[in-house]
Amino acid sequence: MAKQTKKWKVAAAKVDNDKLYPLEEAMALVKDVNITKFDASVDVHVRLGVDPRKADQAIRGTVSLPNGTGKTKSVLVLCTPDKEAEALEAGADYAGLDEYVQKIQGGWTDVDVVIAMPTVMAQVGRIGRILGPRGLMPNPKSGTVTMDVASAVNDVKGGKIAFRVDKYGIVHSSIGRVSFSAEKLTQNAQELLGLLIKMKPATAKGNYMKSVSVASSMSPGISIDPKSIK
Repeated sequence: MAKQTKKWKVAAAKVDNDKLYPLEEAMALVKDVNITKFDASVDVHVRLGVDPRKADQAIRGTVSLPNGTGKTKSVLVLCTPDKEAEALEAGADYAGLDEYVQKIQGGWTDVDVVIAMPTVMAQVGRIGRILGPRGLMPNPKSGTVTMDVASAVNDVKGGKIAFRVDKYGIVHSSIGRVSFSAEKLTQNAQELLGLLIKMKPATAKGNYMKSVSVASSMSPGISIDPKSIK
């Protein structure tokens, strides 16, 4: 176990581990207990009462955070030549096909999101073993396989994020930075958590939203009362 610093202990003392905090109070507290000198990410962790091994309970989707993520994501669009200019004008950092397929085959994956046209997915499939483990493989469910590459780029640059439940039934997602106001963090968290509630599978039994917590990088976690989520 990593040694706890004095700063971490002081921050942890401000958090009541036996309390479920209302959403807004938790977002104010996560800013107060942040111990990093950089603009840390604020992440929510939601343990759902689902069985990810069942197709209808493998929760995944996208959500547009009203206040963005606070991070500028680099975007690669894999497309035919006639769409390259459109993608770049929309804000893509890279656009093309054969050149980037070859680069990725050579080990280059220095992007946050990959968007692809349906017509080039045969070529993209050749690099699936590289993109998949890194969470970069384009997927229609996340809106990253589309003919409308400009809209997809705008969505990503504007704060659209993808999420999926892991094998333990937990969704992990960044909802902003500690420099955000508590109000903006609350709005972003509400957008994600509200959508997760709406996505409850009909076959999921028992308590659906088992636990919700929020934490900034290297700072104590704060438990959120699911009942405070609208």
